[in-house]
Amino acid sequence: MVLKWLVAFACVGAIIPLGIHQIPEGHVGIYYRGGALLTSMTAPGYHVMIPFLTSVKIVQTTLQTDEVKNIPCGTSGGTMIYFDKIEVVNILNRDAVIDIVRNYTVYYDRTLIFDKIHHEVNQFCSVHSLQEVYIDLFSSIDDHLKRTLQTDLNDLAPGLYISSVRVTKPKIPEAIRRNYETMEQEKTQYMITTAHQKVVEKEAETDRRRAVIEAEKLAQVAKIQYEQKILGKESEKRIAEIEAEMHLARERSLADANKYKSDTEAESNKLKLTPEYLQWSMYQALAQNTKVYFGNSIPNIFTSDMKFDDQVQKRKQPTTA
Repeated sequence: MVLKWLVAFACVGAIIPLGIHQIPEGHVGIYYRGGALLTSMTAPGYHVMIPFLTSVKIVQTTLQTDEVKNIPCGTSGGTMIYFDKIEVVNILNRDAVIDIVRNYTVYYDRTLIFDKIHHEVNQFCSVHSLQEVYIDLFSSIDDHLKRTLQTDLNDLAPGLYISSVRVTKPKIPEAIRRNYETMEQEKTQYMITTAHQKVVEKEAETDRRRAVIEAEKLAQVAKIQYEQKILGKESEKRIAEIEAEMHLARERSLADANKYKSDTEAESNKLKLTPEYLQWSMYQALAQNTKVYFGNSIPNIFTSDMKFDDQVQKRKQPTTA
């Protein structure tokens, strides 16, 4: 009896570890029982299931990158090229895990992403030329793929979102690649020549502007100096006019003073012309004369003048009746 219990405990001890499993962070656990998908879903951590009857699948619910490699692409001109790798960054919503896995299995990305990338790339290449795919429209391929993928996923698998698409440069036939490299070298050389020409033109324009600025500066300096000379001459002219006016006023004042002096002296002399003053003046002159005259007629000079003066006085006296 004891042996049976020991065997039973041993079987249980061996089976229980088979039912313990771990769900890592960023993932969820979904369960199959008898091949049917159960609706239960477990979060990260340790969980227990019935061994042999139930199986667990781990589904990632964080950002993941799916790499689609070696994608053939036939252009509208018939040239076959290959995209070495296209990376699709996507994320699955936790609430949509059961529905998407039920419809597309746990390998849903093979159907919804890998196959769709092949299809969309071929659709794009079939309506564009090699020049457009390789050069002109290459920068827009990733946006085109992201947009078309997300549009289809919104209808087929709501809850699966495309974050970004990265497309590598496609591989083209070697002969065509050499032609493109030659064209690129010529284009680069042309761009270098054009850039050098623009630099030369810019330098010439800079020199021209510098010369114009220098000429304008010299012209402004000359204008200022000319205006300063004009102002200086006008100041000198005004000063000369003021000095002339002052000199004229001074001369006029002197002339008026001299005229007044002459008039005053004339008026004074006129008042002095009396017989008494004239006689007094004669005596003053005789007294100041240092010459000595000799001869018999000397007294007659004075006596004749005295007689003449007496006759003048008599004429001035009024006659009596």
